[in-house]
Amino acid sequence: MRIVLGVGGGIAAYKVASLLRLFTEAGHHVTVIPTEAATRFVGVATWEALSGNPVTNSVFDEVHQVNHVRLGHEADLIVVAPATADLLARAATGQANDLLTNTLLMARGPVLFAPAMHTEMWQHAATRANVETLRGRGVAVLEPASGRLTGADTGPGRLPEPEAIFDAAMALAQGKPDYQLPLAGKTVTISAGGTREPLDPVRFLGNRSSGKQGVALAVAARNAGATVRLLAAHMEVPPPAGVEVVTVETALQLREAALAAAVDSDVVIMAAAVADFRPAEISGTKIKKRDDTADPVITLVRNPDILQELVELRDHAPEYGAARRGQLIIGFAAETGDGQGDVLAYAEAKLKRKGCDLLVLNHVGTDKVFGQDTNSVVILARSGAEPQLAAGTKTEVSAAIITRIGFELNRVSPRA
Repeated sequence: MRIVLGVGGGIAAYKVASLLRLFTEAGHHVTVIPTEAATRFVGVATWEALSGNPVTNSVFDEVHQVNHVRLGHEADLIVVAPATADLLARAATGQANDLLTNTLLMARGPVLFAPAMHTEMWQHAATRANVETLRGRGVAVLEPASGRLTGADTGPGRLPEPEAIFDAAMALAQGKPDYQLPLAGKTVTISAGGTREPLDPVRFLGNRSSGKQGVALAVAARNAGATVRLLAAHMEVPPPAGVEVVTVETALQLREAALAAAVDSDVVIMAAAVADFRPAEISGTKIKKRDDTADPVITLVRNPDILQELVELRDHAPEYGAARRGQLIIGFAAETGDGQGDVLAYAEAKLKRKGCDLLVLNHVGTDKVFGQDTNSVVILARSGAEPQLAAGTKTEVSAAIITRIGFELNRVSPRA
């Protein structure tokens, strides 16, 4: 396949070298067209060495070949990464002031933009309008990833991983409508909210979870093309439309629902805040406070470790069969540090102990995470991959988690 790889002038240009290698190693003929600004981040020599083809950004080079017309006509696919705010604006308004924008105007095949810029630029009304204009013309524009950007800031605007761009590009070239639906055809089970363990008909042991993060994950998975099943414990927000809802109250009820749902799930995300303990006995009547009796003593017993049980069943239960071996299981860790260790150390130990594929670490507190509309998490991987930071609204954090899950699923699957 003949691919034109346009490179925009952003710091993320260095990651596009890996994308170029993915294309060439898959046997595709790639012509790289960097913008003038892009060459200030990665030089022409790098693109020529990795592509095996001459590289230019001028319409006046090799004029006899009429490159500003030929390249767009001959390309089976054009991929632009990073697509900066400036480049999206120029493409949307039909400008043709360099070789890349000329080639985009001459394109007859599919075109894919992978944006990368600071959050404020991505969320600006002008950029959003330009993206909608391009999409309205049938151009594919990926959503950027959310995470660490240039400097200390984080949020949506990070270039998607090269593997994710590669997969989207191959799907688009094959005419698949789900090029930006990384979970299309997948069944995802998500637990959300906080469990409640009854003491008597009136009282219970509970936690501060609002269910907002789990609901946001359900929305993000649904929007990524998945069939979503939400195991809803106590939540302060309504479940989203378009998902199956299974209502539970206690940890034991959640365990039963999770084991049943996992049988046909490609992905299981245990985002609920599950009580570690429950009362050993539940009073059939309200426990009374009387002046002439001693204070009640409540004995607690451990609840089952649902996450660890799901992993063990997937990996070792013969009745589940080989089809379950590719299932992805994601856990959440709500941690606080203490004198024995910090939150990251506790999370890493939990990941090793439970054996799930990804663990999403929340640093919780009385004014952190629970009930809030924003979150900051660290995604740890059993594979040992570098921890990934995602921060912003819970919607943005969920988008980052779902994008990472899509990458993990595609990473272990054969590429077309």
